[in-house]
Amino acid sequence: MPKVALYNMQGERIGEVELADSVFGQEVKPEVMHQVVVNYLANQRLGTASTKTRGEVTGGGRKPWRQKGTGRARHGSIRSPLWIKGGIVFGPKPRSYKYRLPKKLKRVALKSALSAKVRDNEIIVIDKLEIEQPKTKVMVKVLENLKADKKSLIVLDSPDINVQRSARNIPGVKTITVDTINVYDLLNHETLIMTLDAVKKVEEVYA
Repeated sequence: MPKVALYNMQGERIGEVELADSVFGQEVKPEVMHQVVVNYLANQRLGTASTKTRGEVTGGGRKPWRQKGTGRARHGSIRSPLWIKGGIVFGPKPRSYKYRLPKKLKRVALKSALSAKVRDNEIIVIDKLEIEQPKTKVMVKVLENLKADKKSLIVLDSPDINVQRSARNIPGVKTITVDTINVYDLLNHETLIMTLDAVKKVEEVYA
């Protein structure tokens, strides 16, 4: 079982935590994590890009000139794709980019991402994270105590409005709960900060 240090909000080491092998000690599989990240980003796309076909652009009701006798090429509409301000051929239309991946694949990817954080010493476990009032400077001080000066992902076991409001204005810091944890956020942040209760809940759900 991998072991990591346990800290308090003052940045003091107060013990060690044994992490479950079935979640935090798995083989890291980059190719699986890549598939899940691509799926996550595709599902975030709005798919609102749109162009007009020749049947949707304004104008072009009559033939620009007669078919024969002018010496010019024959044309039936000034809104043909060949013309300036004409329609677009095979342009994008609003559509959904969403697709599904197997649940087992997602679980393997999540365990790989968590195991990678443990392997690279990029995980910090804190006994508790409690803030009486939403204050950004308090959260900044906590992060300084933990030496988490880079992009940090804070994972809580349940929503805490004071913690979330204290962290939301800090560049590079994001707060999520165990039920919304995902591979993209884990890989997109250099430091993973988890409360002890969050670690236990992750192990309970994914072990």
